[in-house]
Amino acid sequence: MKIESIRLKNYKTFRDVHLREIPALCVVVGANGTGKTTLFDVFGFLHDCLKGNIRQALDARGRFKEVLSRDTSDNTILIEIQYRMPILGVDRLITYSLEICESHGTPIVKREILRYKRGRHGKPFHFLDFANGEGYAITNEEDFKKPDEELEREYQKLNSPDILAVKGLGQFDRFKAANAFRQLIEAWHVSDFHILAARGRREAAGDSEHLSETGDNLPRVAKFLFENHPATFNVVLANMARRVPGVKTIEPLLMDDGYLTLRFQDGSFKTPFLDKYVSDGTIKMFAYLVLLYDPKPHPLLCIEEPENQLYPKLMNELAEEFRLYANRGGQVMVSTHSPDFLNAMQLDEVFWLVKKDGYTKVCRASDDPQIAAYMADGDKMGNLWKQGFFEGADPE
Repeated sequence: MKIESIRLKNYKTFRDVHLREIPALCVVVGANGTGKTTLFDVFGFLHDCLKGNIRQALDARGRFKEVLSRDTSDNTILIEIQYRMPILGVDRLITYSLEICESHGTPIVKREILRYKRGRHGKPFHFLDFANGEGYAITNEEDFKKPDEELEREYQKLNSPDILAVKGLGQFDRFKAANAFRQLIEAWHVSDFHILAARGRREAAGDSEHLSETGDNLPRVAKFLFENHPATFNVVLANMARRVPGVKTIEPLLMDDGYLTLRFQDGSFKTPFLDKYVSDGTIKMFAYLVLLYDPKPHPLLCIEEPENQLYPKLMNELAEEFRLYANRGGQVMVSTHSPDFLNAMQLDEVFWLVKKDGYTKVCRASDDPQIAAYMADGDKMGNLWKQGFFEGADPE
């Protein structure tokens, strides 16, 4: 599945924006406060709505009034995502639309729709349509031979109007589109990596198969790969040695207490040293490779400012790994302040955010004739950004 567009209305600084034709590798730049974190928070918000309900997700962000755009006369937040997925061997563009408002001081789902075209012609058909806690879903949506009027609608009433219909109906395989979208939300990864958490030796219960958002389970996930997916683990180690300057070899060492540590052989030292002595940047690069080579990859990765703690010369290497992940079928969205990282980007992969009159505007590098012309002549994106060609997106 690949997200192709995102439309936001009245979501914090996004009064009314529409990101179209989102590439498999998408990079977002902009001055501080323009909305890069808010853009990625949309995915975290939907994930939180699915885990609990919209009230809990809004409360975690300061409640409804703090999420609703300021000074708007419209009391409705809209999040609309279009994504492409195969259904019966045909790629179809599916739209998920979520409207949230308040009723008597309580946030509710004003309307929730999942729609796509059943054939080549005609309007997209609603396979899920709920409002104020009740509505219907189609149970035989894959029977494309039947006319619309013969599709079977199953009407349901949710326990509360602040619950997403895709949360409940998405558990059932017979609601194909809802089930697929629920899995998409549950599987995407919004990184909030903390190097101190990644260095810790935590024994607390938690996921040992997939890297957490903060990276605090990195030792456990590394051990899981070492024991259960040795070929993948060796690929990660080989790429570390190839990507990180100065790292000659890496040897995994399983300690008596069951803890997996790494012995790094630096080219300038005869004696290898354990992972606790290596730089933050080396550990962070290792964490990204563990994430990117997950045996069950995430359909979407959102990563903020990957350049933190990394050497500038690693930016091109990391960008190449992100692009390889996208080429393997995943999707990566990155926010950055690094010209070195931007220099590895192609013209159609970069957006920038500008804040005007308190609201965020989205610009695309490929829509700017001057940037496109310079890139065609061999200039690099990061250099153009530093020179001020991204109007309103000051790199300083």
